[in-house]
Amino acid sequence: MPKISVEIPQELLDDLDDHVGDDGKFVNRSDAIRASVRKTLDILDEIDDRQGRLEPDERQRS
Repeated sequence: MPKISVEIPQELLDDLDDHVGDDGKFVNRSDAIRASVRKTLDILDEIDDRQGRLEPDERQRS
């Protein structure tokens, strides 16, 4: 799996960390960020589909 680096404000990182760990929803930051990216892309695909911006083969993936 490729690795990437991102810079985010400390406040956002602190909020993310509230959801990570034994008492959180995610095992680690990577899992939390992957889930967030997936959810965001799904939402963007839904918007593009409603706006007619997806090609027919792209609709099958969403």
